[in-house]
Order: sequence, then structure tokens, then C-alpha cells
Amino acid sequence: MAEKVVYRNVHVCLVLTMLFWGGTFVAGRVLAENLHPQTASSLRFILASVMLLSAILIRDKSLPGLSKKQWGAMALLGMTGVFAYNLFFFAGLQTVEAGRASMIIAVNPVVTSLIAILFLGERCNVQRSVGMVLSVSGAFLVISKGHPASFFQGDSRGMGELYIVGCVFSWSAYTLVGKQLLKDIKPLVAVAYSCSLGAVFLSVVALYNGHLAEIKELNAISAVCLFYFAFFGTTLGFIWFYDGVKKLGAARAAMYVNLVPVSGVLLGVLILGEKLSGSLIIGGLLVFAGLYFINRTPSAP
Repeated sequence: MAEKVVYRNVHVCLVLTMLFWGGTFVAGRVLAENLHPQTASSLRFILASVMLLSAILIRDKSLPGLSKKQWGAMALLGMTGVFAYNLFFFAGLQTVEAGRASMIIAVNPVVTSLIAILFLGERCNVQRSVGMVLSVSGAFLVISKGHPASFFQGDSRGMGELYIVGCVFSWSAYTLVGKQLLKDIKPLVAVAYSCSLGAVFLSVVALYNGHLAEIKELNAISAVCLFYFAFFGTTLGFIWFYDGVKKLGAARAAMYVNLVPVSGVLLGVLILGEKLSGSLIIGGLLVFAGLYFINRTPSAP
């Protein structure tokens, strides 16, 4: 009975985590209207790093040491998954609706798989190929707002969408670097250290360009959004997610990530009053159909 309660709580925490991560698109949309992308990114990860490192200290009583090679890997993670991803993220959300951004980023597992197949020698079967085609087609439909021809007409109105696509490639690089180089490091430690280095990179750039001066004009709404990002979207979200990985396994826990774009779209509609367009709905269905084929276990012959 006690074991059932524990597993039920894990599932609840995973669902809440996906809601938190979906909510980051709404919070990001609000922040993007009030702060420069460099300011928003650096402040988010300064706070998140302090929280994550504190959580590790409370749990383990000390911070684990790393080798030079591992620190190099952390720097790559910080540069790709924190520095590049978040500059693209906040720049994109200046013009892209929260729901559409979350649906574009949903294609991330497809891009990661494609890169792994092309450059890391991973195998690809017919089922997986069909899934990739469906997901990429759906993302293309969402990105172009149902008008793919606009990409071939020199239409510059889609820069925000291209920034969000930059998020996808940045996170794919983060995922593949972590998979190859961080096999001996606990996931939460990797997240905390890469966030800390990413915060340093972001802060140096923001300080050099004079954007951190915006902190003096930080309003209450922006402060709440930054806290949401740091605590719910990063610290608590990753702690609960990796607890789910530990108790349920990586494959089962990862399936919950498909809820992120759904919650992003719904929260965008409910909180920001965003509209559900036909291209978003159809494109989203194609993305999820593709993810289903990619993650579906092939039947035994």
C-alpha cells in the first residue's frame, strides 16, 4: 500500500513538473516584454544556480568535485543548454506566442534523434523515419503559421520562430553532449553545475552590453516570473523529474515530457488569451503523431 502511494505521488509530481515547464513559456513571454533577453536569462540562472547548489548542499552536505574533462563538459553544457538556449528562448518569445513556441520546441526529440543518426551512428528504422517526417512537417506548419511558402518568399516576419528553432538545436546539443560525456555524474549535479557556468557566461555578456542595469527597473511581475523560472521551472522541476527517472525509469519518465507543449498551449490560452489557430492544432497533432511513432516499441516478429 505504501509503495502504491509513493508511485502515485511520483506520477503527480511528474505531471506538476510538466505544468511548471509549460508555464515557463507564459512566464518567458511576460519577461520578454519587460526585460532584454540577456538580462532575463542571466537573472533566471543566477537565482536557479543558487537554489540548485543549495539543494545539493542540503542533500549531500557538500558539492562533488569534478575532473578537468568533466568541467570541460560542463562548460559545453552551460554554453549550449543554458547560454545559447535561453538567449534564443527570450528573444523568440518577444514575438512568438507561448503556445506556438512550446509546440515548436516539442520537436526537440526528433532533431536530437536525427543528429544522433547522422553523426553518432544510431540506427533508424522505417517506423522511426515516419515519425520524424510527421513531427518535422508538423513543426514546419506551426513555424510558418500554415503558410510554408512564406519561407521561400524572403518573409522576415518569422525571426522569432527561427530563434525558437535555435532553442531546439541548442537543447539537442546539450542532450547529446550530456549523453556522451557525463555518464559518471549525477543528473542533478550536472544540471546545477551547467546552470552555474551558464549563468556566468550570460552575466558576463549582459554586463558587457550594459543590460544588467535593467535590474534597477525590475517590477513586481518580472520578479515573480523570475522566481517562477528559478524555483518551479528549474530547481523543483528538475528535482522532481529526476526523482521520477530514478523511481520509474528514464523511458517512462521521459514520456511525460509530451505534456509540456500541451500545458504551454493551454496556459497560453487561459492566462495570456492566446488564440488556437488551425495551423497550431494540425501541426501539433502531426508533431505528437510523429513522437508516438518514434517512441513506440516495435512489435516482435
